[in-house]
Amino acid sequence: MVVLDNQDKQLLSLLQGDASLSVGDLAERVALSKSACWRRLQKLEEAGVIRQRVTLLDPASIGLGLTVFITIRTNQHNAAWVEQFRQIVQEVEGVLEVYRLGGQLDYLLKAVVADMPGYDRLYQRLIAADLFDVSASFVMEEIKATTALPLG
Repeated sequence: MVVLDNQDKQLLSLLQGDASLSVGDLAERVALSKSACWRRLQKLEEAGVIRQRVTLLDPASIGLGLTVFITIRTNQHNAAWVEQFRQIVQEVEGVLEVYRLGGQLDYLLKAVVADMPGYDRLYQRLIAADLFDVSASFVMEEIKATTALPLG
């Protein structure tokens, strides 16, 4: 774990809100010189705190209006099956997140598709992994969505 001071937290908070801010803008907002700010950013990247800088798109505006949470149970728990499953979910377009869980469910996936036929195509690709039970829940309303982590 990396220990963050207040200026690190301020920088990270600003970047989580707008990753397009220039080093000059960031430096000014946290009262650092440009070179000191750049060095801090480099240090945070090297430590893995900053994984990447991205642009977030609105799914509905590009025709991906249906968000789906998919739960999966499997009776396969061997290394070969897990590798096959990993490969399939990496290749299926629209699958955004995949988590292996403890408890009654084995995996939770988040996906975006255009519509129900789009979900069916995604489902057909997933079941190639020899799944035991697949269930889907469709998002009716997004109440909160953020990528910003709490920095305390």
